[in-house]
Amino acid sequence: MRTLCASTLIGEFFVIGFAGLVAMKDPDLSMATVWTVCGVAMVLCLLLCGVITRPGGVQLGWGLQVLLIASGFVVPVMFFLGAVFAALWWASVHYGRKVEEAKARFAAQAGVGG
Repeated sequence: MRTLCASTLIGEFFVIGFAGLVAMKDPDLSMATVWTVCGVAMVLCLLLCGVITRPGGVQLGWGLQVLLIASGFVVPVMFFLGAVFAALWWASVHYGRKVEEAKARFAAQAGVGG
């Protein structure tokens, strides 16, 4: 699960950076505001890569997905990209857990038979 979720978070890291570039064109937003918000979100993506397997890590990831979708109010294309990454996040968590379960079953079978 860790590898799949970390891959999704790294993709989000780059998308958030590109969204910041788009948001800079909004005359109502200051550059400092855009890059403070984007910078915090980008650092959160990187930090979540390290804590994804700890208690609450997946829930923090879901919170990030909600924020990513909500960023569509500033950069409208982020509604779509946020939904895409939320789907990727779900798939990473869901299938990552299935892979971990299969690995555990395989290891248990190998240990019993070997």
